[in-house]
Amino acid sequence: MSEATYDDLAGVVDLFGALTREELATALGELAFKQSRETDADALSDTISDAVDAYYLVPYEDDETDAELLTVGPMAFPTLPERAEDLPHILDYPTREVPRGELATQVEARLRAAAASAVQSADEDEIERLLDVTYDLEAWADTDVGSIRERLDAALDAEGQA
Repeated sequence: MSEATYDDLAGVVDLFGALTREELATALGELAFKQSRETDADALSDTISDAVDAYYLVPYEDDETDAELLTVGPMAFPTLPERAEDLPHILDYPTREVPRGELATQVEARLRAAAASAVQSADEDEIERLLDVTYDLEAWADTDVGSIRERLDAALDAEGQA
C-alpha cells in the first residue's frame, strides 16, 4: 500500500477527528461509491490495519466510550481524497477531539513495545522504520522518545559490528 493511500485514510479520519474502524470502513465505502469505484471489505480492513501498523493512523483507547478510536498519526500528512469533503454531510458521525497528551502517551507506549520486539528479534528493517517514527513522533506530539531511539540505535550498531 502506498504512503499516499495512508495519507488519504488520515485525511478522511481528520474530517471527523477520530473514527472507529467500522466508521472508517463505512466512510471509505461511501467514498468509493461517490467515486464510482468498487470496494472490498477485507481489503479495506487490511489497508486500515496496515496504516495503523505504519503509524499513519494511531489507535486511542477512549475510556468514556470504551471504544478504540483511530486518529491521525505521526507519520501522516493527511490529504483529502476526491469527493471526501462530502462525507461529514452524508455520514452522521460526531466530530471527536482526542486529548493530545493522552494520545501521545499511548502512542509512545506502543512504540516502546514495538521497539523492544524489533530489538529482540534483531529486525534491522523494523528498527530503521521505528527510528523514523521516533523523529516524527517527537515533532508530532512534543514528547521525548530519545531513550527509545538510543535503544534502537544501539541495536543497529550491535548488528553492524556482528
